[in-house]
Amino acid sequence: MNRNIIVAAAFFGIVIIVIAGFSSYYFSLLEAQNMPMIKPTSMINLENGSPALGSESAPITIVEFGDYQCESCYYWFHNTRSTLIDNYIETGKAKLVFVDLPFLGRDSITAAQASYCAEDQGKYWEYHTILYTFQEIEGYDSGWAGRDSLNSFASTLEMNMDEFNDCMDSSKYKIRVKANYNEAVKQGAQATPTFIIISSDGTTKKFAGAQPYSVFAATIESML
Repeated sequence: MNRNIIVAAAFFGIVIIVIAGFSSYYFSLLEAQNMPMIKPTSMINLENGSPALGSESAPITIVEFGDYQCESCYYWFHNTRSTLIDNYIETGKAKLVFVDLPFLGRDSITAAQASYCAEDQGKYWEYHTILYTFQEIEGYDSGWAGRDSLNSFASTLEMNMDEFNDCMDSSKYKIRVKANYNEAVKQGAQATPTFIIISSDGTTKKFAGAQPYSVFAATIESML
């Protein structure tokens, strides 16, 4: 066989091996960094989640699966959320829906129930905000989200305390919170926060962790 042909064949073989190795490394790197990956369209039931923050007609829906005792949720709330609201939610490009994944302790469940008791009085998002404002990173069920604190938050927001206490005492939203938990598990949320971004045509992208604003902006812009 001609020596030049042998050399050329060897060269192309090496190139193919390098390309294959790089591709494998690249996709492994993406997975390790938790960057957004396109998922097949799947039906996400948001019926039991929060009221939408933003325009109902927004072309993009941001679904956050979260826990009120989650430290990463706290950091995302304070470092990314406000810029996302300014640039996408207030401009009508996206809306945000919070779906409870309360798995970090009993206070996570009661805090989630309290948020819907607040919704009864038209103050869901105000209550949601106060929970993440006063979250204490001192271990789960440390008391900051216990019943006394939940009542105090409601009082701070000038809610009707008789109605709030009746709602909490009756466990009115126990089933709703459990339904949200089940939906989060169904959607493969294994950590909080986990986000699923849904476009108007049903395309979805999913990623987890307290991702920076740049990840959300790049994802949303690619789906508009």
